[in-house]
Amino acid sequence: MYNIEQGKKFEEQTSTPEGTATWKNQLDKFAKGNPSEWVTGAVFGGTYERDGLELRDRQMLTMAALAAMGGVEPQLTGHIATAYKHAGLSKEQIAECFIHLMPYIGVPKTLAAMRCMEAALGGEDD
Repeated sequence: MYNIEQGKKFEEQTSTPEGTATWKNQLDKFAKGNPSEWVTGAVFGGTYERDGLELRDRQMLTMAALAAMGGVEPQLTGHIATAYKHAGLSKEQIAECFIHLMPYIGVPKTLAAMRCMEAALGGEDD
C-alpha cells in the first residue's frame, strides 16, 4: 500500500511543517532518490492507513518500539507529541506506556523516554 497524497495529508494533520521538513531534510540530504517520499507514501500513506488499529494504538506501538531501540530521541519526542495532540492519549497514559515498558527495556531507556516526554509535553496541560 502506497499513497503519497494520503501520506502528505497525514503529515499535515499530525506534524508541524518544521518538524516534517527536519526529518525529510535529514533523509534526503545525502541519499539519492528522495527516501523521504517513500516514508510519506508507504509509512504515512500506507501502514498508518491500514484497517485494524486506530492512530492511538499505532502511536503506542511506535512509542514502545522507539523507546526500546534507544538513540532515536528526536523521533520518540515527535511521536509523543503526536500521541498527545492528535491521537487522544493523556500525559498520564503516555507515562504509563513507558512505566509498563520498564521491566522489558530497562530503567535507563525508560528514563530517556521520560526525558523525551518532558521535551514534547513539558508545558502542556491535560
